[in-house]
Amino acid sequence: MIVVSLAILASAAQTEFAEVKTVRRYNAPEARQAVAVDAQHFYAITNAKIGKYLKSTGERVAGWEDKTGTITHLNSGVVVGKKLYCCGSNYPEIPMVGEVEIFDTESLKHVGTHSFGLDAGSATWIDWRSNAWWVVFGHYNGKGGEPGKKNDQTVLVKYDREFRKLESWVFPRTVIDRWDGMTSSGGYWTSRGTLMTSGHHTPELYELRLPSAGSVLQLVRILKSECEGQGISADPKDPSAVWGIQRKTGEVLVGKLP
Repeated sequence: MIVVSLAILASAAQTEFAEVKTVRRYNAPEARQAVAVDAQHFYAITNAKIGKYLKSTGERVAGWEDKTGTITHLNSGVVVGKKLYCCGSNYPEIPMVGEVEIFDTESLKHVGTHSFGLDAGSATWIDWRSNAWWVVFGHYNGKGGEPGKKNDQTVLVKYDREFRKLESWVFPRTVIDRWDGMTSSGGYWTSRGTLMTSGHHTPELYELRLPSAGSVLQLVRILKSECEGQGISADPKDPSAVWGIQRKTGEVLVGKLP
């Protein structure tokens, strides 16, 4: 039994320190909150601005900016069909509210919205899989946190296509402890049916899966990454690629999953 236990621990240690290798980088001044990706373009996202860029050359081909003061804190984005869906919140204001802002990917015009209002927390990221929306609502231990609540109340919620709540799960303590008081800022479903997620500023990714029983997501592995948290994206043309940002340099980074 001792030999088996040591083997398991050794395997876990090796997996934890696997590394996402950066293979491409682009300059994008909007790369402050997240990046979203489709077949030909990537969309660099900051609080109230979005830049559309060609993946082939990095050329900026379109942009959007909210000048009304209505949209103040976009957190992440995902392209579904011809639309870009961005989670937004009122961070660091409280009480927390959340919404999904919808953009036409061709023109980058704002074409729709869905408000969660006062719901499960600060809407930080969204994805679409198995005919359902998956949205994470974050909580914070310090700035932007609500009194009496900590980041262990961050929750993944599954909705139907009309945003009617179906199920929800919380994150494992091992992952929560590595968020450094913050929350899950990005994530997406991988091609193999797991969740690739990120924190707020820690240079790591956390691969998770739905549990076979219970309400706590299960940790598959921890990956070291040059990207220091924020919104991440899958690449529809390359399942081995993970797109992220480096906010301190204003870059979009493309990494290869080990």
